Amino acid sequence: MWSKNKLKFVRSLAQKKYRDAEGAFLAEGPKAVGELAARFNCRFLVATADYLSANPHIRAAEVDEVSLRELAQASCLTTPHDVLAVFDKPVAPAPFQLSTTRLSLVLDGVQDPGNLGTIIRLADWFGIPDVICSRDSADAFAPKVVQATMGALARVQVVYADLPALLKTVPRDFPVYGTFMEGDNIYAAPLSPNGLLVMGNEGNGISPEVGSLVNRRIHIPSFPLGRPTVESLNVAVATAVACAEFRRQTAAAPHTSL
Repeated sequence: MWSKNKLKFVRSLAQKKYRDAEGAFLAEGPKAVGELAARFNCRFLVATADYLSANPHIRAAEVDEVSLRELAQASCLTTPHDVLAVFDKPVAPAPFQLSTTRLSLVLDGVQDPGNLGTIIRLADWFGIPDVICSRDSADAFAPKVVQATMGALARVQVVYADLPALLKTVPRDFPVYGTFMEGDNIYAAPLSPNGLLVMGNEGNGISPEVGSLVNRRIHIPSFPLGRPTVESLNVAVATAVACAEFRRQTAAAPHTSL
């Protein structure tokens, strides 16, 4: 059994102001907890007896054995798992050093937690180590985002930045891609193995200020061309399509270094 104060603390981590104040975040489920425990310091682990006996390798500063009913009291999920953990948030590097030798994702106002979590998971799948978010994007350490990443936060660095200011620091000829309705067909455009891929807000797309700094506009066409269809793709789906095409072209050029 755990104390009322600890239960209150875990519940408070659903709110960003408390995550920021405490420098901590919550993860639930064997997959997420197992992956994140390899990278982040675990302040405490709360789990059932069965989970603890099956996972003695998971280290935490403090461990509480509880019932599923007790876990449900703190869970952010409709169907609680048999484990949750509180981890220390990473300290962001200051200043963030943008890589010019690999592909990075840039998210301009992606505000849906599920979309952000899915994009971080996609970044992990496609070997993209950095996701750079505008300051008005969703919080990568919100419970819904952490859940959607399925542990990818253990391998993908997420940073927040003033995107226009950051983009103005890149070399003039550095590839800055952005998805636009009037862009070049992504399947016909040559894509480089390094650069920035900017994805925009769910409803408004890439903001005008960030868009003015994109030097390579691309578009994911519908098929067949000219057929009436939905207005746009979900941003996470569009990110998956774009990343797959970047990696397909990279795979077709084996002598190019990532």
